[in-house]
Amino acid sequence: MYSVLGPGSVGWVGLFLFQLALPQTLPGQTEFELGRFQEITLIRNMSLEAIMLNIPENVTFITIQVHAQYADMTLSLKIPENVSSTLSPDPSLLLSLKPRESTFTWHLQTQAQNVTAMSVILPYTARDPVPGGCSLGSNLTIDPNVHLEYNMYEATISFAPANVGYTRGAAPPTCEATRQAPHWRLQYNVYQYFLPEGDLSETVLFASLQKMAEVHQVEANGVKLFQLGGQDETSIRVTSIRGQGVIYNVIVKDPEMNTSAAYTLVHMYGCSFTAKVDNCYTLRSSSTRIFFVLVGLYGLFICFFGHQYLKIGLFFFGFIILAFLSFVLIMRTSSLGYSVVLSLTSALGYVGGGLMVVIWWRFGSVPLSMLLIGLVLGFLLSSMVIFTPVGNFKVFQDDSVFWVTFMGLALLVPLLFFSCPRVLNILACGIIGSYAVILAIHTFVFTSLAYITLNILKRALNDDFKVAYSNVPFQKNDFILISVWMVLLVSGVIFQFAREKDELVFPPHPYQTWKRDRERRKTNVLDPSHHVPPIKERVRNALATFNQLFIRQQPVGEQTPLLL
Repeated sequence: MYSVLGPGSVGWVGLFLFQLALPQTLPGQTEFELGRFQEITLIRNMSLEAIMLNIPENVTFITIQVHAQYADMTLSLKIPENVSSTLSPDPSLLLSLKPRESTFTWHLQTQAQNVTAMSVILPYTARDPVPGGCSLGSNLTIDPNVHLEYNMYEATISFAPANVGYTRGAAPPTCEATRQAPHWRLQYNVYQYFLPEGDLSETVLFASLQKMAEVHQVEANGVKLFQLGGQDETSIRVTSIRGQGVIYNVIVKDPEMNTSAAYTLVHMYGCSFTAKVDNCYTLRSSSTRIFFVLVGLYGLFICFFGHQYLKIGLFFFGFIILAFLSFVLIMRTSSLGYSVVLSLTSALGYVGGGLMVVIWWRFGSVPLSMLLIGLVLGFLLSSMVIFTPVGNFKVFQDDSVFWVTFMGLALLVPLLFFSCPRVLNILACGIIGSYAVILAIHTFVFTSLAYITLNILKRALNDDFKVAYSNVPFQKNDFILISVWMVLLVSGVIFQFAREKDELVFPPHPYQTWKRDRERRKTNVLDPSHHVPPIKERVRNALATFNQLFIRQQPVGEQTPLLL
């Protein structure tokens, strides 16, 4: 009897049987690889089962993270003693591997709609810290997620404390809140990465996510905002910018082991993609655009002709002062809708502008007028100082320190220019008028320059904004609009100085001029205006003429036939 196996057949059969013994991907499963970003599509109400094979023995734990643009997803692990799940647009779970464990499965589903998502699985060793390993206040035993909550003023970023690394099968080190606990030596760095301004596309988001997932990518591409110690509170606040995409991540470092690990990144746009009104695509309402376009056109005129047409310039600054104050007061003391508040603000702004002109006409006080104009210019310059990293100094989290410093800087401007009011007026017209143009452009094209004053408005409207870290992107649009602002400012100021160099510093007192002309008309009969009736008589004559239009004229001539 002859064997059907050749001389080398036994080896091939053994290899075949060994491969059959290895875990295999079953039909309906999606296989993932460590460290590779993979785009997946989720069908509504259908669970996607994923599998990870051939995990190296030196990998102690892995983080599974999935990211969608805005749809919530449920990520769950099924392991013998426990079932863990998390729900968010950026869900993540951490799996501590058991000895000789080389494969696992996880499940993902969405109930909202069909979703395209990006997923990645990152491995870590026993020397690396465990993100969220001391998650005492979460429903997850280990919570590697960065949690994000936001409103129109600020965003709150929080995460669970990490733990030091440990080997497979070993008990996790203690998480007691004592200085002797090993996790107290860990350090946390919070990073921020801005997406391109005004870009809401999913493609750009997915490409940016890959720059903020792993430790070396985060440190290379992100901007470090905070550095926290093991004893610090793991919750921070930053400014929220509506319609601007931003990614946050946290790197935990173990200085004793000289190792690092990344939490799961989180992203936001500061707005809703699904709201029917005021969503990410319709952030700037028509009323806002109309308001700022009109202010911008007015500001453009003021930038070049504000000192020549002094009353028009005074009306502009009076409008700004009362409009700003009334907007803050109404928003803090009422629950009116935004459109109503904006309408009331516009109406009161007109009142403020009218009062400014009337005060100038009646009293003709150059110091008083320039004090108010200087305060407006000082407000903008103080806002520019706070807009820099100086504004993030911890001392300014105290409201009294902040507002005293802010108003002190604002008052410094009119005091410095007290002896040269024309210079102050021309500079104010050029700087404030050109910035009004930038605000008008912001309603159509996003620019961070608008947040020079918007951050101050947020601080005035929201008491909690004082502890928020302020940082905005500076990208292509901003550099272009900075150039536009500087060109308008410089050209407007030079034009006004050149035109006004041979003119009077300020027009004469309007009320005194009016009184002098009135007396001259009374005494000088050769003056043609002498024969012009007083204004009261002219108004009375005009009303009488108007009334004649409604009086039926009587017929004229003979009323009876002629007698023959």
